[in-house]
Parts: sequence; structure tokens; C-alpha cells
Amino acid sequence: MSEDKLVGIVLVSHSADVAASVAELAKGLTGGGVTVPVAPAGGTEGGGLGTSSELIAAAAASVDRGAGVAILTDLGSAVLTVKALLAEGDELPAGTRLVDAPFVEGAIAAVVTAATGADLAAVEAAAAEAYTYRKV
Repeated sequence: MSEDKLVGIVLVSHSADVAASVAELAKGLTGGGVTVPVAPAGGTEGGGLGTSSELIAAAAASVDRGAGVAILTDLGSAVLTVKALLAEGDELPAGTRLVDAPFVEGAIAAVVTAATGADLAAVEAAAAEAYTYRKV
């Protein structure tokens, strides 16, 4: 499968460490085959807690391979930041979607599904389905 046609994944957290750790976990669970373009976008430019439209836009551009970009967020204001970027219309790559999914489980499902070469709709559906995962 051509790695240049995979859906890209951006993980937006209020913490740079959380975003990077979830990205590392999700990539590590793909089985070591295809490398899905995944980028964390956590915290602010100054390294503090929060979200940054500049970091999110840069992360989305870095994972864009022309097959779409799925953005997963951790908390409310991260959602608002991504929605504002989408509304502006020119800050994010064409085919970028904000995915309503749990952050950790959704990220893993999105990355594993993207590794199969699935399209953006399938990646989004797999991530959203993570809401139904039972733990007990």
C-alpha cells in the first residue's frame, strides 16, 4: 500500500506531553507495518497548557497526504479552536475533519484503521465507534 495516500491524523491536547504520548501509543499499536502520518498538536507555542491554532494548522499540514486529515481533540476549548480553524476555511488542508471520538481510544482506532489504507470516512467511523468500547 502506498504510504503517500494515507489519511493523516492530528491529536490536539491541552498538553504537549499528552498529545505526544497518545500519538506514540497509537503508532506503536499499529503493528509496525505501514507508518501512518500522525502529528501531535499539544499545548501552546510557549510550552504551556492550552491550545494553539498555529500548532494545529502546522500539524495538519505536516500529515496531509491528499487523502484527508482527521483531527481528534481532548477537551472543549480544543474543539472550539479546531472549529474556528475549519470555519476560516484556509488554515487547514482540504478534506480536514474534526472527529467526535474519545481521545485515546479514538486515536488508536483512527491510526489502526488509517494503516489499512481506509478512506477518511472509515477512519472517522472507526474513531467514533470507540465511544462504544466497554471496559468492564
